[in-house]
Amino acid sequence: MAQTPQLIEDPLETYEHILEHEDRDQQAVAKALDSTVKSIGHVVMWANIALVAAIVAQVLFRYLLNQNFPKLDEIQWHFYGAVTMVGISYAMVTDSHVRVDLLHMQLSRRAQRIIEVLGILTLVVPFIYLMVDQGYDYFYESFRVNERSDSPTGLPMRWAFKAIIPLSFVLLGIAALARLIHDGHALIANYEEERQGRGLRIVLLAMFCFAVVATGLTFVVETTEEKLVIAMFLSFIALLFTGFPVAWVLAGVGVGYCGIAYLFDNDLMLWTGLESTFTGLDYLTLGAVVNRVYATMSNAVLVALPMFIFMGLMLDESGVAERLMSSMQRLFGKTRGGLAITVTMIGIILAASTGIIGASVVLLGVLSLPSMMEQKYSPRLAAGVVSASGTLGILIPPSIMLVIMADQMALSVGDLFMAAVFPGVIIGVLYLTYIFIIAQADKTVAPVPEGAVSPDWAAVKDVLIAVLPTLGLILAVLGSIFAGITTPTEASGIGALGATVLALGYRKLTFRKLWNVLVSTFNTTAYIFAIFLGATVFSYVLRELGGDELIEHVIASTGFGPNGTILFILFLVFLLGFVLDWIEITLIVLPLMAPVVAGLGLAIPGFGVIDDPALVWFVILVAVTLQTSFLTPPVGFALFYLKGVCPPQIKLMDIYRGIIPFVLLQLTGLALVFLIPALATWLPSVAY
Repeated sequence: MAQTPQLIEDPLETYEHILEHEDRDQQAVAKALDSTVKSIGHVVMWANIALVAAIVAQVLFRYLLNQNFPKLDEIQWHFYGAVTMVGISYAMVTDSHVRVDLLHMQLSRRAQRIIEVLGILTLVVPFIYLMVDQGYDYFYESFRVNERSDSPTGLPMRWAFKAIIPLSFVLLGIAALARLIHDGHALIANYEEERQGRGLRIVLLAMFCFAVVATGLTFVVETTEEKLVIAMFLSFIALLFTGFPVAWVLAGVGVGYCGIAYLFDNDLMLWTGLESTFTGLDYLTLGAVVNRVYATMSNAVLVALPMFIFMGLMLDESGVAERLMSSMQRLFGKTRGGLAITVTMIGIILAASTGIIGASVVLLGVLSLPSMMEQKYSPRLAAGVVSASGTLGILIPPSIMLVIMADQMALSVGDLFMAAVFPGVIIGVLYLTYIFIIAQADKTVAPVPEGAVSPDWAAVKDVLIAVLPTLGLILAVLGSIFAGITTPTEASGIGALGATVLALGYRKLTFRKLWNVLVSTFNTTAYIFAIFLGATVFSYVLRELGGDELIEHVIASTGFGPNGTILFILFLVFLLGFVLDWIEITLIVLPLMAPVVAGLGLAIPGFGVIDDPALVWFVILVAVTLQTSFLTPPVGFALFYLKGVCPPQIKLMDIYRGIIPFVLLQLTGLALVFLIPALATWLPSVAY
């Protein structure tokens, strides 16, 4: 019987074939995990539409039927909780998280992958384990007692809502595993094109410098707890410069320093020469953050966050800005600097209707920068006008920053919205005044375009047609809040519906655009909420270490007096804005300052109506200061957004130099609000 000949293969070729087969299998697994997370996300993101419907229904029931349904309020929390908690996994697989790009963008792709692998393993995995383990116990206890709503007419099965916490972190673990497989495969393959760029030396050097500074600062304080506070904060800033997402740096550093504090509490760090501590931090006490996460998920104020984001993105898709740009250009056609004035005025209108900085800066840049370069505008002025005008949305209500500040400082969102109106308008007027003066003083920076014609009534009519629908939406949102007709959360839902109706009216809304708006809303809400989660862990550990007492002691020991102390705090916030995003400052630093400001005894006029006028005034001062953080390098996000859409004639140095006058104008506006507190407190007092 004839035997089948055996093929003798080269062992090296066989090994390479096995590796190639394994690589294909690994990539298939990673893609399947990615696809799972994205598919779940694409289903859950439609809850934003249901959220709009629930909010609008609640308003209609109250005013048309004189009925109030607690179930509808709780349904809103459920939709918001599902969107935010599932969204953090979607943001991870789409790499949509906020990061400090200063050094990160200079690194080779291989170096970036190494940082991501190390970051996931050391910062994200411990946090995921904590939240799955403690989150499951939190859910199970609710399930065991069959917990239901606190309201007798509310929803049953509260445990089902709490189950979102462990389930969403399991999903986050799947997303993290997918990233690890992708990165591991690329690192093993060692692609030539991924080695282009700088290595990790620059990051290691930056972290070494921070370590030296941290070591030096620890000698300034006495107790071990204070040394840990300083080391914790500087570790956070140092790790930011690796480019790893801010949310997971916050969470990972919080978990890590909880472990370090536990070692000090149990006399396991005596070899360092430092005394033991009595913080009480350990794994179980850190599990208390699960309850804080649940409180954030069920926060009625924060439900407005995705709604205002949806409203702004939908308005951007509706073509409002393009209509305003074309009509206003005709109106200011023969005015020197007319295009820059047009951009600023549209920035003010967009600010009062969107509050999304990235969308506003990109939209204004795409619409105006090519025309400015064609009309021979100074690249510096063009870049400065677009960057500064786009940042007005963070201050002029409805602002997502003010929503978060109100939540963190236990203030009324309506009060903060009204308190920010005059400061925001003042800064906008300062921009317009500067542009007009500089254009008249130097005829080369903003020349009159060739062929410009004088405006006529047709131009005025076009402007009115373009601006009235948007102003109507702004009045519907802000007017309903100021008049006390709706809460800010309800107004946000009405605004989201109004923006959708406006897009339909302009015949700009397609399924593809609706899909894009939902995806962007899902991503933006998710990365903000992820920073909420990280900041919850970080601030909890920081407070347990005595961070709030240390900060109060440092500020009180300056001896500057009440006004000097406020100026010192604002100066610190301004400096922090160079390296931290407004979200981290709002979530971590701002709450620590509240007791300090409350203890200063400031005589700020509340006109007998506002409960805590000093705190309202202080928060608006911080908000104006943080507006500058979008324009100040190295972290100024408006500069990065603008650079991505700039014509080639505008260089990075043009952007940096162009924003200097506008930062000074913002500081001028800050000085006016500081010297005249009634600019922030008068309007809220009149409204109520």
